[in-house]
Amino acid sequence: MASNDLIDQIAERVEHLLLRQEELQRTNDLLAAQVRELSAERDQMRSRLSAARARVEALIERLPVNASTPPGDSA
Repeated sequence: MASNDLIDQIAERVEHLLLRQEELQRTNDLLAAQVRELSAERDQMRSRLSAARARVEALIERLPVNASTPPGDSA
């Protein structure tokens, strides 16, 4: 009888561990999907930043040379 109780306890623990492993696998899958999503979002934001930076640099190049001198300053 004692060995049956031990086997039942072991079987119960194994079942519990299998359930826990499945739960952790689902959590891991969700986190991996979130990482992929955030990485894609980061890449998109980097691309948008680069485009905005290029537009600002182009605008700066179009400014007249004397535009940086404050009005009334005849140095």
